[in-house]
Amino acid sequence: MLRLVSLKLGRLYRYVKLAVLGSLAAALVLNTHSLLASLQRNELSERRFLQLNKCPACWGTSWCRKFLNGQLRLESWGRLRLLDFFNVKNVYFARYGEPREGSRRVVLKRLGSAQELADIDTKICRRATGRGRCDLLQALPATEFASLNGDVRLLTPGAVEGWSDLVHCPSQRLLDRLVRRYAETKDSGSFLLRNLKDSERMQLLIPLAFNPEPLVLQSFPSDEGWPFAKYLGACGRMVAVNYVGEELWSYFNAPWEKRVDLAWQLMEIAEQLTNNDFEFALYLLDVSFDNFAVGPRDGKVIIVDAENVLVADKRLIRQNKPENWDVWYESKFDDCDKEACLSFSKEILCARVTVDHNYYAICQNLLSRHATWRGTSGGLLHDPPAEIAKDGRLEALLDECANPKKRYGRFQAAKELREYLAQLSNNVR
Repeated sequence: MLRLVSLKLGRLYRYVKLAVLGSLAAALVLNTHSLLASLQRNELSERRFLQLNKCPACWGTSWCRKFLNGQLRLESWGRLRLLDFFNVKNVYFARYGEPREGSRRVVLKRLGSAQELADIDTKICRRATGRGRCDLLQALPATEFASLNGDVRLLTPGAVEGWSDLVHCPSQRLLDRLVRRYAETKDSGSFLLRNLKDSERMQLLIPLAFNPEPLVLQSFPSDEGWPFAKYLGACGRMVAVNYVGEELWSYFNAPWEKRVDLAWQLMEIAEQLTNNDFEFALYLLDVSFDNFAVGPRDGKVIIVDAENVLVADKRLIRQNKPENWDVWYESKFDDCDKEACLSFSKEILCARVTVDHNYYAICQNLLSRHATWRGTSGGLLHDPPAEIAKDGRLEALLDECANPKKRYGRFQAAKELREYLAQLSNNVR
């Protein structure tokens, strides 16, 4: 019965998609002249489109020369502003480089919907003037962001704690890392805030308060083995990251062997973010099929949406020893009727050394029978081969990882699931 319902929902999703595409086709025909004009323009070289006028209340300027010189061009459909209505997340695909020299695909992000970006301006204005609208450049000096300019030596926890998930419970060690690895300055490498220009500090603090994804990518870079997309640069309110590949949801019905390998990688990511030599626990607070992508050549799973990542410093927790700091924390299963549900307490994530949150998030929202996405259900490991289904071990491990029945069951199930998936993956290669 449940399978029948999911199939009906899948058909409904496809019908709606076809209807939308039909409407778009009609709109394209009616607006042919203006559409041709927009296809010929390179809006990525226009300061207004990049919202450079918002700086320093923006994400950075390190790639402005590349943008303004025309080295980036939106791919054909991305040039149609008519489609912005459907592009709620403001994510664009573009080509970077010169055609004769070869170009590569990159992803451009505004880091928020049009409404969310407007809300940022409103919040800045209210903090500075008490009104919802103002001249941003004149208002910024009256905000808390400007209070960290001048001769301020360090970015300290007391100044930014709670601004965003990234710094919900920051340590000095984490903040020094953010400043030292800040890529929107020519003189990176120093943890001293005063070594940044006032405009650069502002461009560090604005995303830290409103959308810290660029700072996560810079501070935990892919070049060092972290499972995040590679940060390239920014101009105004447009950030460029490398294109990874198709999103994970497109592999939902891939061959079993492929899905086993992807599932194993996802569990390895959960382990790496939870336990690593740096003693930073990176907890994924938003886990869904569109937050991961898969490389077409190497098949590597990468996190492509890092806005909601909470970083807890295990070294600081051990040092401060808050109440129950050394008691293992088990996340509570959330059996909701929506997609990508998670139950967690940020305060507990910040105060415990041993936490199973990442295992729970991956198992519940991606791998197990509890995972749902766009009318489909059963998780990435749905419909296993008959011999694996008959054995029952995989189903038991997934159930215990998502919704444990015994104390500390998820910790053990996650460990065994990683080993079992590695075994299955090796067997089918």
